[in-house]
Amino acid sequence: MIEVEGITESADETPAEEKSGDETPAEQKEEKGVPAFWLNAMKNHEILAEEIQERDEEALKYLKDIKWYRISEPKGFKLEFHFDTNPFFKNSVLTKTYHMIDEDEPILEKAIGTEIEWYPGKCLTQKVLKKKPRKGSKNTKPITKTEDCDSFFNFFSPPQVPDDDEEIDEDTAEQLQNQMEQDYDIGSTIRDKIIPHAVSWFTGEAAQDDDFEGLIDGDGDDEEEDDEDEDEDEEDEESGDDYDTKKTKGAAGGDGQQGERPAECKQQ
Repeated sequence: MIEVEGITESADETPAEEKSGDETPAEQKEEKGVPAFWLNAMKNHEILAEEIQERDEEALKYLKDIKWYRISEPKGFKLEFHFDTNPFFKNSVLTKTYHMIDEDEPILEKAIGTEIEWYPGKCLTQKVLKKKPRKGSKNTKPITKTEDCDSFFNFFSPPQVPDDDEEIDEDTAEQLQNQMEQDYDIGSTIRDKIIPHAVSWFTGEAAQDDDFEGLIDGDGDDEEEDDEDEDEDEEDEESGDDYDTKKTKGAAGGDGQQGERPAECKQQ
């Protein structure tokens, strides 16, 4: 197996136990991936770069792999972020699961993230503010206050959808809708663009090539459909009596796959 910081490709290679004795244990330990591979791949994407704060980067250097799986009950998909042992949190895997009402016309029902087990003083989603006590106050110790702050790791604490019987005002509902759409946009970007084309994002090729995202989204489908139409036209000329039947069949049964639409959120 050839591993580039978690990206694995098949190769004709014998298991580690069966390798020749010429390789020393030190050389085997050096078989690690490219440093900060996934961090740099994500930073080269405009949407994800906005989410990654400078204070997140040291923790994200320990990210060694990102995987995704389709789930059927309930419908949706799951992202897995695999980390090496690090000084920030105990978890070796952080997950984000999206439950969809309809995958074909995606409507997001809810998202669930892993609760991160931060080590003391290492939480990246909160900052501690210290304030000097007022003059004349009996308490001479600084006053500490904890506030939430921007961080990529907020991705694992998605917006919570209220219960059906809980009433929320229109402004709150609109804000929740926007938050869920943004959250889904980040998750689908990682699933559809970063994971399958990680090397291109790491090198910056994908970010520099204006046509790259169009190729990812399957712009070649139009050419395939044109070829199919030409084939059908030729068949129609050969058998004129069947023209109407074949034309109807071609219009109703195109093979081109429709690109995934942005997810809507479940209306309350």
